[in-house]
Amino acid sequence: MILTGQEIKAQLGTNIVIEPYDEKRLNPNSYNMCLHNEILVYEEIVLDMQRPNRYTRYTIPEEGMVLSPNQLYLGRTVERTETRNLVPMLEGRSSIGRLGLFVHVTAGFGDVGFCGYWTLEMFAVQPIRIYPGVPICQIFYHTITGDVTEYASGKYQRNHDIQPSLLYKDFDQVNDKQMKLGFEEK
Repeated sequence: MILTGQEIKAQLGTNIVIEPYDEKRLNPNSYNMCLHNEILVYEEIVLDMQRPNRYTRYTIPEEGMVLSPNQLYLGRTVERTETRNLVPMLEGRSSIGRLGLFVHVTAGFGDVGFCGYWTLEMFAVQPIRIYPGVPICQIFYHTITGDVTEYASGKYQRNHDIQPSLLYKDFDQVNDKQMKLGFEEK
């Protein structure tokens, strides 16, 4: 089940933290979150999953910035969230989607216990001007059943900034396990 807006408000300070919080952005079953004033753009033409990829940081000026098609832009929310005993989900606002801007490529699904800022994986269908502080996405919450195991990944938990992909760390863990298994077999 999805929490209503009034239930989101009722659970603020216990199972839900949204900082800063603005009552005007509370919807019937979600809360609108805003775009921070910085974005990252990868410098590599071919991105490599097994290593960190270089990127450039840009500040979105008050007069806006035009995003180009066929380019991935990483942004983040102004709001920092914490979620306990619920599954947080992020979706682009329909008004943003109707302008051809995808707000998340695949990362709309959050984990129980996530604490931090949400990284936005923005992709434009056609050129679009974006502005800092615009309500760009909405967070909503699902109830869960069963024993709760909170998210504890060292990759993205308690972040303070836009998070480029840290998938390369998974390869390090796989290689470590393979090394250990290789030594145990001998």
